[in-house]
Amino acid sequence: MIATLRALAEPNRFQIVELLRDGPRPVGDMVDRLGLRQPQVSKHLRVLSDAGLVAVRVDAQRRIYTLKPAPLQELELWLERYRRLWEGNFQRLDALLGEMKTAEPKTQKKKRARTKR
Repeated sequence: MIATLRALAEPNRFQIVELLRDGPRPVGDMVDRLGLRQPQVSKHLRVLSDAGLVAVRVDAQRRIYTLKPAPLQELELWLERYRRLWEGNFQRLDALLGEMKTAEPKTQKKKRARTKR
């Protein structure tokens, strides 16, 4: 998972993964879409491949890259633990706000009673 996070931390590699999300692409297409030179894109693809995020197949003179879902699924499972933590915090905050709303009218009545004295 650390390799996945490291690979995705670089903005160009993240963009490559976003491009591949829509389906397999040849290197030339990614070069055009990213506005980078071919050697730069190839280096980024190498890092993504080493991290297990992409697979490559050769089609005549072209290399076609595709996204591999397993590392992203692992990342999703890791993030899910934090999502549950935040949901629990939000539920407790929601309950507290609900208690404060029901306690507010009682506080207002006490203030009015003190003002009448």
